[in-house]
Amino acid sequence: MQNIEAKPDIKISIKQTFGIDTDLEVEAFSKKNDLVPDIDKDYVFDRDTTLAILSGFSYNKKVIVHGYHGTGKSTHITQIAARLNWPCVRINLDSHVSRIDLIGKDAISLKDGKQVTEFKEGILPWSFQNPVALVFDEYDAGRSDVMFVLQRILESDGYFTLLDRNKVVKQNKYFRLFATANTIGLGDTTGLYTGTQQINQAQLDRWEIVTSLNYLSPENEMNIILAKNRQLNNSKGKEKVSNMIKVASLTRKGFVSGDISTVMSPRTVLNWCSNAEIFKDIGYSFRVTFLNKCDDAEKNIIAEYYQRCFGEELPESLYNIKI
Repeated sequence: MQNIEAKPDIKISIKQTFGIDTDLEVEAFSKKNDLVPDIDKDYVFDRDTTLAILSGFSYNKKVIVHGYHGTGKSTHITQIAARLNWPCVRINLDSHVSRIDLIGKDAISLKDGKQVTEFKEGILPWSFQNPVALVFDEYDAGRSDVMFVLQRILESDGYFTLLDRNKVVKQNKYFRLFATANTIGLGDTTGLYTGTQQINQAQLDRWEIVTSLNYLSPENEMNIILAKNRQLNNSKGKEKVSNMIKVASLTRKGFVSGDISTVMSPRTVLNWCSNAEIFKDIGYSFRVTFLNKCDDAEKNIIAEYYQRCFGEELPESLYNIKI
């Protein structure tokens, strides 16, 4: 990847751009390049999360966003980067991402018609030396060897040592570091996020800002769904969406109280709306969107949630398994 020579050269109003009541401004790039995410004009920003992420961009603070799945943690960061024209690179720390993937490795290349072995830098040192917002998704799922590499970035104080090359690289003034996680360093006690790990507390302390993004208020969730499904922005459509959100809220309360083990995220409600437009059947759409993901022993409870919100019973054939 080529180095990026640009740097922030304008300031934009937080109030005008993100709808937050403040007179503060934030640095931004006047021109967009290929690494800048596309803008979702319908995206709804959470005030507290937005201010935390903006502080990361403005003051070079390392920010980690944690919360339940489907709440828009990664999208929150990328949509802010999109409005700042800030180049952004996302890395999902699944079990296949290794230390070599991040740092780099020796590779054979042709020079003057001859094969030579040279070190190819990975995404981590490249990002570190460029004006890039680097986002680690699923941070709490990273392998232990990878996490110790990341600790070198967190405590770098402006420099990063490439042991593989006996080289020290200097941090670009506009390099920014973010992460998202479903848990916050203590591991998964709910069984909802299999594969997550406990995070070394010394490493967690190096994240300067920790913010939580969980489920939205029904009003904000309604605004997001209507923005994505404009055909429902009428009295009948709003009533339908309101009932969908009520079902989702009941699943969240049921999950917290231990009644069910699967929960509806805002993303699930969006998918339900989309599928309802395809199948023209609320009950069937509910089944293929959410109910089929649930434990058979819990489907009666979830069918009751549906009945309480829509005032009609979910057809038994959709959820009752005959043995």
